[in-house]
Amino acid sequence: MRCFPILLAAAAMTLAFEVQADERALDTEVMAAAPPVQRACPGELPSGALCFAGQDGVGSTYWVALPEAWNHDVLVVHTHGGPADTGPARPSRALEDLKRWAVTVKAGYAWAGTTYRRGGYGVTMAAEDAERLRRIFVRFFGTTRRTLLHGNSYGAGVAAKTAELFATVDGRRGPYDGVLLTSGVLGGGVRDYEFRLDLRVVYQFFCRNHPRPDEPAYPLWMGLPKESTLTRAELARRVDECTGVRHPVAERTMAQRSRLAAILDVIRIPEKTLVAHLAWATFLFRDLTQIRLGGRNPWGNVGATYQGSEQDDVLNAGVLRYPADPAAVAQLAADSAPTGRVNVPILTLHAVDDPTAFVEFESAYRAVLERAGTADLLVQTFSDDAEHSYLGDTKYVAEFQALLAWIDQGNKPTPLAVAQRCLGLEPRYGATCRMLPGYFPAPLESRVAPRPR
Repeated sequence: MRCFPILLAAAAMTLAFEVQADERALDTEVMAAAPPVQRACPGELPSGALCFAGQDGVGSTYWVALPEAWNHDVLVVHTHGGPADTGPARPSRALEDLKRWAVTVKAGYAWAGTTYRRGGYGVTMAAEDAERLRRIFVRFFGTTRRTLLHGNSYGAGVAAKTAELFATVDGRRGPYDGVLLTSGVLGGGVRDYEFRLDLRVVYQFFCRNHPRPDEPAYPLWMGLPKESTLTRAELARRVDECTGVRHPVAERTMAQRSRLAAILDVIRIPEKTLVAHLAWATFLFRDLTQIRLGGRNPWGNVGATYQGSEQDDVLNAGVLRYPADPAAVAQLAADSAPTGRVNVPILTLHAVDDPTAFVEFESAYRAVLERAGTADLLVQTFSDDAEHSYLGDTKYVAEFQALLAWIDQGNKPTPLAVAQRCLGLEPRYGATCRMLPGYFPAPLESRVAPRPR
């Protein structure tokens, strides 16, 4: 077993995160997997590429793409973002990821991506699924000279966990040679999502329609009661009703403008992501707290001081407060929080104005590696962008090349060196670099209201 143990109190819960970092189980599942079937490659891939799709035997669908004349050099195992879908695994997800990350194959690397075995939250589960896919790849396509992990958004947290569980084997380097984390949600489930509890309570203070006064009350950390029939479309209508966020500014009432400004200024998110963040704090919260954590709350806001509105004193006196359940905190941390126990190079890329995953998550991740004594294995790079899901082909190729040069030649890159490499690639991949080699993010506590822990 390479899974760090869950506290006994949390392990005794009947609902968990399907954590099973068991070598024999993985090997058995890999041997039981059916061979992948060759499929037509999507048009985004270069001519001559070969594509395959299959199922891993435990519920995940995967896609594999090989570049033309591939020589078993480099495989990139991709872990996707989310987890917005909370039901069964969506088979089309891996194909969508292959289309989005087609530049990986254009750069000459093999690519493999999995849907994960189900939707909803579960970082260690997803790490298991990524490692199972790597083994399936080796079984059917052979070994590679180098194997990289690439995780984006929530998938960056998955890739970080995969590196901790599988890239380090009894103190030695395992099957992964390096890790690229992009637009990463890297604080672990407790720290990554507690600002969305802040959003729920601040939104409810100003809007009072989620839930409405004539609807059954419930603690907001639940997201929604299990039996609720609220839809995403209805949630969006309620947000617009309160704030006018889906209408031009000129069509918003003064009250809507005031409420919207207060919410955004306190939580520090752009208005274009307000509905999306509230949806995560509603539907994903329901999945995570009630299905994965047995009805327990992993987020607390007792002691948090909210700032930014014109009535902060009234807000802090009247906002709903919830203590975190220590067992839920321990269980969620065991599943998702990074430990820094890695021994392979890690390169990160993050937009400084990322509207979905705060750039300050990078400071939290660096602090973890510093405490673990492994920060020398981390190089962080940043770009002058206000995007989350995709930051431009050229940047990713530059990051992959810099990571491989670090692995193969021992040339640990600097942010400036990565920026220069990126500029050199623009004639081929496009003028999208906008790297900021001198940038260093502020602590996460400067973005999210601190609270006693």
